[in-house]
Amino acid sequence: MSIAPYLKTIGRGKDGARPLNREQALDLMQRILAGQVSDLELGGFALAMRIKGETAVELDAFVEATMQHTLPIAAAEGPAAVLLPSYNGARKLPNLTPLLALLLAREGVPVLVHGPLEDPGRVTSAAIFAALGHAPCADAAAVHAAWAAQRPAFIDTAVLNAPLARLLAVRRVLGLRNSGHTVAKLLPAVPGAVRVINHTHPEYAVSLSQYLLDTAADAVLMRGTEGEPVADARRQARMDVYRSGQRDEARSLKPQEGTLTELPALPAAIDAASTARHIEAVLAGTLPLPASIDAQRQLLLELTRPKL
Repeated sequence: MSIAPYLKTIGRGKDGARPLNREQALDLMQRILAGQVSDLELGGFALAMRIKGETAVELDAFVEATMQHTLPIAAAEGPAAVLLPSYNGARKLPNLTPLLALLLAREGVPVLVHGPLEDPGRVTSAAIFAALGHAPCADAAAVHAAWAAQRPAFIDTAVLNAPLARLLAVRRVLGLRNSGHTVAKLLPAVPGAVRVINHTHPEYAVSLSQYLLDTAADAVLMRGTEGEPVADARRQARMDVYRSGQRDEARSLKPQEGTLTELPALPAAIDAASTARHIEAVLAGTLPLPASIDAQRQLLLELTRPKL
């Protein structure tokens, strides 16, 4: 069956397009992930949703369909896990997602970072972890072994969810992100985990916030550093905390306002080797930890404790 009826609904431009209901969105994403659509239809879907934008209802259905293909990873005993979806990498600023992951892991928090092994023109977390001597996990057992050793686990999207990885690869053809990138950042890959969900444009914050409310999520919603789920080392970003879907104003962090008076120590270059050496120096205490990343670390440590 063609997905043309769905494309007719979502593909009429920003003002003419209509949202899909939950049943339609679920069926559409199930067909896409099952490889039941042509390349032409897939491109039409990617462009139509890029222009229209996803509603919270559509996102919920897309995530449900995607979870049907996701590698099962059980929660570990102790603190809740932290999920760091790493899908943008470094382009101008260093990618310090691995630093945040390592800081949390050495305090006993199970951390799962997921994303691509490589991405042309970007420095991925996978490349930085490799430069630090941390190999990607091949399966769920390897994830738990990393947690047991108080190391963050990195898993390639192609291992975590092969159909989702194929959808993400459409960006290399079209040059634009698609709904798969939003779904990847929302994926509840470990039961009970705290998800760090970042957005790159303010309009996405609206639909993502509604999604977190509708799905009773435990998450931190923030403006990412070049799309990465780590605080900007230069200034404190806004971080909205959601506990069981309710926004927690008391724990949420306000953004730093005003002009920067000084810049933190950053790697001289953004390549994987330079970033890895910088991270090692911060972990060893020979270079300072940026205050904004330390604030994010402390917030996530608090959120992974059992709810009162």
